[in-house]
Amino acid sequence: MKRQYSLRLNKIEEALRSALPPVVDSRWLRRSAGVDEQGVLESYENIVKPARDLIERGGKRWRPMLMQLACELVGGADRSLPLAPLVELPHNGSLIIDDIEDRADWRRGGPSIHVIYGEDMAINSGNLLYFLPTVVIDDGPFTAEEKALFYRYYTEDMRRLHFGQGLDIQWHRDHDYTPSRSEYLQMCRFKTGSLARLAARLGVAAGGGSGEQAERLGVICEEMGVAFQILDDVKNLTEGNPGKRRGDDIVEGKKSLPVIIHLLERPEGAERIRSCFERAEAEGPESQAVEEAIALLEGSKSIEAARAVAEQMRGEATAGIRDGFGAGEARDLIVHLFEDF
Repeated sequence: MKRQYSLRLNKIEEALRSALPPVVDSRWLRRSAGVDEQGVLESYENIVKPARDLIERGGKRWRPMLMQLACELVGGADRSLPLAPLVELPHNGSLIIDDIEDRADWRRGGPSIHVIYGEDMAINSGNLLYFLPTVVIDDGPFTAEEKALFYRYYTEDMRRLHFGQGLDIQWHRDHDYTPSRSEYLQMCRFKTGSLARLAARLGVAAGGGSGEQAERLGVICEEMGVAFQILDDVKNLTEGNPGKRRGDDIVEGKKSLPVIIHLLERPEGAERIRSCFERAEAEGPESQAVEEAIALLEGSKSIEAARAVAEQMRGEATAGIRDGFGAGEARDLIVHLFEDF
């Protein structure tokens, strides 16, 4: 499996470098901005450097991998590869903006982008990563009808992503409000599921699949995106996420599913959780309040309950792939991708 992923990952990284190259040159600038500039390339380099910094720190790249496998699933071979930046670059842009909104100072093993380059340049770079990848639609070897469909998919899911982020921000600002499970799951469908849905629909469409196949796979992958978010939240409260600090979500006041389950089932404990959030926010990631909050969630078994929800969703998504699509390497690799989250 590792070799099969590596072969595809090398092609994905090449596509990403085409959209955001190691060095800004006049050809790239002409393609991206429609201007010919010879003497001020350094200024443009400074604009993209913060974005490139984050992308070069790595990442799982599971979204473009999912898109490529979705394309193969319907017999499209490598036809979706030029579109890889459409699902990876905006994800990185959202991380830059998210860290500013959450006042998070650490990402992928290093200082957050706004800590290094300042909030103004970080915001600009994050926003650039939402718009820059659309050039691959314009320049790609696709029909006019395909390009119009790709743009529709892209704008739909980027809108959904921002609705999800808006919900998340509101909840972690208000320590008195506890969203329901259904509200939380919808937030995750928007915030994390949207790019998974986009990857699936773009891959199927680029591969020549039907609209029905694109929508069916999109729903499955959206739900898998929710499972991924829940598992990511659980990991934050247990061993910690790679490149981040354990318990960052407590410092940021995040209403993750473990917290929601705890509060809904033990409303009498809301004041203690609120106190932990407020102290952690004031004192930072080294605050004892972080470990105190985690201990409360462990004691109520809320973390394990959230993990069980994610595992059920993962199982249903995996079954949907196996039952809904023909056997083959692409299907097996998607299933393995889901199981490896």
